[in-house]
Amino acid sequence: MQKRSTVGRLLALAGALTIGFSMAVPATAKENKPAPSSSVSTEATASKINVMGLWAHPDDDASFITPCGVWHERYDVQCGIIILTRGEGGSNSVGSEAGPDLGLRRENEDRASHYRSGTLDIYNIDAVDFFYNTSAPLTEEVWGSERIQRQVVRVIRQTRPDVLVGFSPSMAVGHGNHQYAGRVVWEAAAMAADPTKFPEQLVGPDAVKPWQVKTITSGGQTTGTGGTTTAANCNAGFVPAADNPFTVVGTWSGYDSPYTWLQGNVQGQPAGTKMTWAQTGREGFMVHATQARPKFTGVYAPQCLRYGIAQSVVPFQPNGSAGNAKDEAILYGSVLPDPGGMPLGSTYTIETSDYFQAPGVPFTVKVSAKSGKGTLAAGNVALKVPAGWQVSGSTALGPITDGATASVTLTVTPAADAQLKRYPISATFGNGSVTAYNDTRIELVAGVEGRFQRWGNYSEYDQWADEFSHVGGRSNAERQIGAGESITVPVVVSNRTTTAQSGTVALTLPDGMTADAASKPYSGLAAGADTTVNFVVTHTNPASPAGTNANITITTTATQAASTSTETLKLYVVPTTVIPQAATAPTIDGVADDGYGPALDIGRKWEGADCSPNGVDCGNGSTMRLSWNGDDLYVVATVVDDKVSAAAPPERCFGHWLVDSVEVLLDPVGGSRDTSTTFKSGILPYTDDPSGSAGNGADGPCWSRDADNHQGFSSGPLASTIEGAPNSPGQQVAVKVTRNADGTYAGGSYTVETKIPLKNLPAAVVTGKAPTGAQASNDVDPKYLGLNVTPYDSDVTTYIGKTRTAWSPFGSQQSEPYRWGHAYLDGYQAPADRSTTPAKPIIPNTALMGVESPQTIYQSATRGVSISGLQPSRALKITGVKTNPAQAMIDLTSSEAGTLRVYAWKGDYGMVPVWKSSCKGDTLGFSTCSPDDITAAPWGTDMGGRLLDSLTYSVKPGKDKIHFKMSKQVSSALANGGSLVISWQSVSDGVNAWYFPVK
Repeated sequence: MQKRSTVGRLLALAGALTIGFSMAVPATAKENKPAPSSSVSTEATASKINVMGLWAHPDDDASFITPCGVWHERYDVQCGIIILTRGEGGSNSVGSEAGPDLGLRRENEDRASHYRSGTLDIYNIDAVDFFYNTSAPLTEEVWGSERIQRQVVRVIRQTRPDVLVGFSPSMAVGHGNHQYAGRVVWEAAAMAADPTKFPEQLVGPDAVKPWQVKTITSGGQTTGTGGTTTAANCNAGFVPAADNPFTVVGTWSGYDSPYTWLQGNVQGQPAGTKMTWAQTGREGFMVHATQARPKFTGVYAPQCLRYGIAQSVVPFQPNGSAGNAKDEAILYGSVLPDPGGMPLGSTYTIETSDYFQAPGVPFTVKVSAKSGKGTLAAGNVALKVPAGWQVSGSTALGPITDGATASVTLTVTPAADAQLKRYPISATFGNGSVTAYNDTRIELVAGVEGRFQRWGNYSEYDQWADEFSHVGGRSNAERQIGAGESITVPVVVSNRTTTAQSGTVALTLPDGMTADAASKPYSGLAAGADTTVNFVVTHTNPASPAGTNANITITTTATQAASTSTETLKLYVVPTTVIPQAATAPTIDGVADDGYGPALDIGRKWEGADCSPNGVDCGNGSTMRLSWNGDDLYVVATVVDDKVSAAAPPERCFGHWLVDSVEVLLDPVGGSRDTSTTFKSGILPYTDDPSGSAGNGADGPCWSRDADNHQGFSSGPLASTIEGAPNSPGQQVAVKVTRNADGTYAGGSYTVETKIPLKNLPAAVVTGKAPTGAQASNDVDPKYLGLNVTPYDSDVTTYIGKTRTAWSPFGSQQSEPYRWGHAYLDGYQAPADRSTTPAKPIIPNTALMGVESPQTIYQSATRGVSISGLQPSRALKITGVKTNPAQAMIDLTSSEAGTLRVYAWKGDYGMVPVWKSSCKGDTLGFSTCSPDDITAAPWGTDMGGRLLDSLTYSVKPGKDKIHFKMSKQVSSALANGGSLVISWQSVSDGVNAWYFPVK
């Protein structure tokens, strides 16, 4: 490899095109230009990022565009973004791309959305975007926590961000990928600063150093009142809500951006006048066309974009202060000097001995400081605590030097009668010339506290929060009970006082519930210890249609501490049914035979628009009937519906929620944590298949499994194409459906009948006695088959869902099996050799790798940060590159086997326009001057015309020459402002990237 300062020196052929080969410093993001000469990742200086966002999917970061534009333009801030996936598992509303091809398109949408804000550094970590779920633990298992942590930590150590923003780690965020991304913010920030974490990154020619992120906003609340949306310094006058213990900062989006309204714009704005950053950012926000976001053609009003400071190791400005009102307040202490006077680079922290504290029980608060430059005179720390709380200890702090950390520890005693809730605690330092502020939070809980024992994702979340951060609060107390069933309700009693305690735990039950005791005692509970008190709760009506919530109040008292705590346990009361055995196997013909059980209501809405009118559009009158015979389950569902939806071609027999369909959901475990241990079959009653290529007759039905233990096509020839095929052998479907010429269903309904072999489920089905409504005759904590049947109603022919109904009509049916109903198979016994432990889920790895993305490779080569945060490799050296009209020739030497990928590219790597635009001067495609401009720009396998050609080459150790043959058309385009980007991935997963512009 030639040295960084060497001008390209190549062996030229007569008439050959030459490629630049120097290692020049890459252009800054602010210039928005490609590097002028060649570059290699392991030699380029890594980008310095000031504010880094971290999210799961392209488009999660869309709200980051506007503030980054303001910060970049006004304060010379460099924003960066870490995206854990490329969204290749998502939908596509404007093209046929799926899997890695969709990943390329969505990565470009993300880059295009941020392009005008100056954010050119977007690091995709190569995690697979798999099915929708609400489980951070499942996401972590599929992605591999250490792998994700390692790669994100390397990006942080290379880019050295001062501020991290992203999702909250709270379970309330919803999508499991989003929850886990919120966790990674906290995990990676802690690990990046810890020299014992991933020590291999700290040695060798590409060593990085531990890095301390200064400020984290993930999980910080922004609720409150006041402030303005019409003027700069928009946080002036903002008052956080009474239950918001965070410091809130804001940035106004009404500043003029460098971009102007073009002549003829459909919004009628004066040509040549400046767009606000609010407008520019909103146009970028809507660039994610594949995700059904239309091009933005309106005018967007300025906002005050707010962040809650969740954690900071540097001083900042408190709520209500003049400094806090400034639009740059989020940058104080980390990117910009704090107005209090501590030099940039100083640290000022506040820590409590524990997050959870009890009334009347003292705890310690440690305040520490270190100067960023020179020595600061000693001063005093003032703790701000709630009224009635006591603070003791010396408040003297300092002198504060740049050589060692100075600290002071104070004791805080909460009032004995303090309300149980979360409280802010702040520390202000002053020495007469310098001030510093920081704050934290504690949660006051009862000295003796009783809580419902968490399970599944809830338990796992609380364990994570105990280790990293309770910024997202505690998990909710939730569980399910079937109509007529009896379950154990365990209550964990914790003693946070300093003496042993005795007392009682009592339950307050709603109507329709009984318990084995109204209250139960505990005694001799040592200080700091826990004990568990178990109750048996029974729902008394097995015939209830259920689908309701029942709240149980848990009250725990302690005699010695005079302590009382309460918690509300939400029980999802789900319907139960007994599935009868059919004397003979039903005929699968779309008609319910005599062996089926009674009709059960599947017309109650759980998500989407109301059925209007109910019973015609959808809803009332939709029923299912069930039976079993041998080792097979039978379901017949009649769905009330008026309008016909889109008819999907067989290759689009997925995404059943976008068309009229029926989904059968089966959980052999009963109450699974997530759907990876379940069976879910989405059945489309008809297709656009006039030739019958799917094997079910002309325009016949199709079915596939979704977001379960083995997703993918289940019917027709496509069933053999999935990983581990087949996924539902022996499943049969028949339908009774007639579509009228006017787009309605004949008879106002359709019927789907299916036979599902129980061997296709991921585990053996085991069910106990049917519930009776009385504990004495019930199985306590019974075994059952989790079951739901959910019709989907669309009403349009454009793949957009409208209404979702079900037998057990609770939200999150797609992802949370504990909300499904409970079925008991009367007399069924699974084969003795069938395991009751679920099979390991088959989740296809369709992730697009960074080494396969020209835009990522270019960024790595010119910005100096390794592809996807993988360990850099210098095992391969490119010793010469030259082209002629027929080919490019690449000389290389490698000490390790691996894969080299070469991409010929024409144009800017930063973004490919997503939308068409007829506006004169609009090269980026954001502006609209014609109704036709709202359509997506051409994409295809050539990435909108930018990707000219590519080559993948297996490298063996030693010297080699690659001949990259090109057509005359490709060669001509390459000669006119084109370039090559090259990625290398060794067998040990080391990576490197090169950029060679053609000269």
